[in-house]
Amino acid sequence: MKNRLKSLASACLLALTVACGSQQPADAQNPPRSTAGFAPANLKGLAIATFAGGCFWAQEEAFEQIKGVKQVVSGYAGGTKANPTYEEVADKTTGHTETVQIYYDPKLVSYQKLADIFFTASHDPTQLNRQGPDAGPEYRSVAFYRTPEEKQILEATIARVNASKEYSGKIVTQVVPFQKFWPAEAYHQGYYRLHPENPYIAHVSAPKVEHVQKAFPKDLKNPL
Repeated sequence: MKNRLKSLASACLLALTVACGSQQPADAQNPPRSTAGFAPANLKGLAIATFAGGCFWAQEEAFEQIKGVKQVVSGYAGGTKANPTYEEVADKTTGHTETVQIYYDPKLVSYQKLADIFFTASHDPTQLNRQGPDAGPEYRSVAFYRTPEEKQILEATIARVNASKEYSGKIVTQVVPFQKFWPAEAYHQGYYRLHPENPYIAHVSAPKVEHVQKAFPKDLKNPL
C-alpha cells in the first residue's frame, strides 16, 4: 500500500497544480445539497470518532462506505481558532488540520475497526505533516480520543501496526484528546461524490478510497 501511494503521490506532484480544496467548484456558493456536512439529527445510540489523515475529501468517502457508519462530516480540529475557514487553515495560522468526524453505530462497527481502517488503509500514517502532494501541518495525521479506552485502542493499534512492518517507517500520528470540531464549508461536504471529474479526486483521492475497499471488503455497506 505504502509504495503504491508514494508512487501516486510523486506522479501527482508533477501532474497536479492544485492541492486538496485549493480550487472551489463553480457552484461553491450554492453546492448541490446532500445529507453530508451535518451531524445526524438523532444521535441516540451513536458514537463519534474523529480522525485527521490528509485531505478530508478522501477520508470522508472512505469511512462513509463502512457498515455501521451513519454519517461523516469534513471539518477542522486540533487548532486554536474558533470557526476557522478553509483559507485560514491553509495559511497555517490556526493550528487546525483537515479532519473528519464519524458518527457510527457501535453495535455494527467498533472503534477498533475504525482505528484499523485509519491506520492501515485510509492514509499513510508515517508521513509527517503531509499526505502525498499535500504538504503542511494542516494535513498532519491525528487521532483524537474522547475516552481513556479510545486512547488505549489507538496506542495499541499503533504498536501493533509498527510491529507488523506494514510500513517502512514508524507511525507519526499524533494521539491527542478531542477538544472541538468545526465543520468545513458546505462545498467540501460530499465533495468526492459530487465532483468525480476533479483530477485531484481521480488521481489522489480515489486510490485511497479504493485501498479501503480492497483492504476491508467485508465491512463495506455495498460489497464490491
